[in-house]
Amino acid sequence: MLTLMLILHIFLGSTLAGTAVIAVLSMGYTSATAIVLAAAAGFVAAFPVSYLVARKLES
Repeated sequence: MLTLMLILHIFLGSTLAGTAVIAVLSMGYTSATAIVLAAAAGFVAAFPVSYLVARKLES
């Protein structure tokens, strides 16, 4: 399941990070710090999401 989770994290991490960056930019925060923090938050948030998706796919 770890392999599946890591593969899912590649796709989910980039999707969530991109969504977070778009959300930050649409709110008017254009500093590099805000953009990097949003991307990092999306990357970190993808770990539990990929775990839950992998668990559902395995069962």
